[in-house]
Amino acid sequence: PCFSSHAFPLLPLSDPPIRKQIVSLPTEVQLAALWSITQQTMECLNIGKMDEKLGNIPHEEFTLDGTVDQHGRPAVRATTGKWFAGVLLLVNQGLATLAFFGVGVNLVLFLTRVMGQDNAEAANNVSKWTGTVYIFSLLGAFLSDSYWGRYKTCAIFQAIFVAGLVLLSLCSYIFLIKPNGCGDEEAPCGSPSSLHTMIFYVSIYLIALGNGGYQPTIATFGSDQFDEDHPQESQSKLSFFSYFYLALNLGSLFSNTILVYFEDKRMWTLGFWASSGSAILALVLFLIGTPWYRHFMPTGNPISRFCQVVVAAIRNWKIEQPSNGDELYEGDGRELADNSSRNILHTKEFRFLDKAAIVTSKERLDNPWRLCPVTQVEEVKCILRLFPIWLCTILYSVVFTQMASLFVEQGDAMKTMVSGFPIPPASMSSFDILSVAAFIFIYRRVLDPLVASLKKSSPRGLTELQRMGVGLIIAIMAMVAAGIVEHFRLKYANKDCSHCTNSSSLSIFWQVPQYVLIGASEVFMYVGQLEFFNGQTPDGLKSFGSALCMTSISLGNYVSSLLVSIVIKISTNDKMPGWIPGNLNKGHLDRFYFLLAALTIADFVVYLICAKWYKYIEFEQRSSGKQDEEKQGDLRF
Repeated sequence: PCFSSHAFPLLPLSDPPIRKQIVSLPTEVQLAALWSITQQTMECLNIGKMDEKLGNIPHEEFTLDGTVDQHGRPAVRATTGKWFAGVLLLVNQGLATLAFFGVGVNLVLFLTRVMGQDNAEAANNVSKWTGTVYIFSLLGAFLSDSYWGRYKTCAIFQAIFVAGLVLLSLCSYIFLIKPNGCGDEEAPCGSPSSLHTMIFYVSIYLIALGNGGYQPTIATFGSDQFDEDHPQESQSKLSFFSYFYLALNLGSLFSNTILVYFEDKRMWTLGFWASSGSAILALVLFLIGTPWYRHFMPTGNPISRFCQVVVAAIRNWKIEQPSNGDELYEGDGRELADNSSRNILHTKEFRFLDKAAIVTSKERLDNPWRLCPVTQVEEVKCILRLFPIWLCTILYSVVFTQMASLFVEQGDAMKTMVSGFPIPPASMSSFDILSVAAFIFIYRRVLDPLVASLKKSSPRGLTELQRMGVGLIIAIMAMVAAGIVEHFRLKYANKDCSHCTNSSSLSIFWQVPQYVLIGASEVFMYVGQLEFFNGQTPDGLKSFGSALCMTSISLGNYVSSLLVSIVIKISTNDKMPGWIPGNLNKGHLDRFYFLLAALTIADFVVYLICAKWYKYIEFEQRSSGKQDEEKQGDLRF
């Protein structure tokens, strides 16, 4: 056994006579004895075998950010991560998105034509379902950051996603598409039974659970494949989020064109089975890449850490505040379990929380409910600083969600026949996808370098906060464009139609500008959000940062549903059918779009105030890394 009395005879070195005898020995004898003990120690601890296991890789060949491989060993830069693993995850994202939008993009028409719901009820149900998708992103982020890690979380939720799609395909084929061939505007299906309706909702909410838990985790897991402390890889990490959002949109391009066309022609089951096959292929591809992935280890439950700061600050509220942050408790290093976590520098905002880091007695050093290190306090401050910015993104998501609901219903009431070829209204979102693809490359290759060359104070282009502000401005333009198109659609519409598909002589292609503007706004808003929230959250909460972006979309859908309900209630009376009636030709959808534009203008003003106030997070350097570049977080114009 290691350190037995045979290998290492216990010498009472504290005994002065023995210590004196050892010191009196010649230096050569002392060094020889020390070398012998060192060799025995290395053999006992299997250090030589560990070197063989790691292939005698020089230290500089490991990643600097503390990532590990699938076996928990330090990740080797040459054989893990980078664009090989990143591309696998981008393709996985594209296939999973194809599967998700194969259901989501035409769900509003499925609810009206197959499930027998009216326009307002279907739009509200789609908003609630889409909102639930992104609410589940918080669950996925929590499990990922706290317990399972990102790889396990992605695998489990993708499996749930596949199960939901298969159940929906079976349910539609066996129960819902009855009589056979029903499901378009001319041949709606019969009313489903309560049991069949329940199975349908179970299947689509399994899809919501699987996709919601997977989305924020896969975005962060993909960025984990690039070492932010390495000069070349750190640039790739910044680019990854743009390509991630591009993959998301390109994945939905197929579902928004080919699958939507088949579903619009009553081939709903074929479309759902195609989505199921795509999700299965995505899961298989994800598992194939297992040996090449880099991993960050989960850091434990963040809720308890946050509660500890609040409780400790309340307990110490009577204690006098120190004059500066140097007097606060910095911790003893045990809070940072490995090199993947960094200390956060002290900030002056929310100073009442600093009381949690005031040392009052030595007995409290081991009680996290009485004393917390500065980094733990700063984690709470970080989330509090993000909260106002996050709130301002919700109204943008209200605008964004119209593309999957009212834009589709608006297009369905326009002239959809072009040269004898029918254009499915939901396929118009393809212009949004093409716009996203175009503006990502325009921004990365043209706008960002141009702005960087014009700015003398920083080598960077637009900051994330500035890009999000630009996204809000473009969203306002999109709603104005949609309102103008609806105004002219009503002008050329037949208001006495019973089934109002193709009831206006205005071509559906007049919707192209509003879709293109929404796509352009996404590049600035949602890509900026992904980079901003991922970069501004502490090391142990990166998935939570991505989930913040998803939950803003979620709440945007719920707010949209609430807003539609309020508008219908207020605008409807005995003589007026309201702004959004079942027959859009008798309503005023244009006024609803103009209302959204006005609300977004107000939101933009509030956003400017919050962005000016925000200060970027600052980290200390890792033990083997470099000092993070200091960022001044104000929104500058």
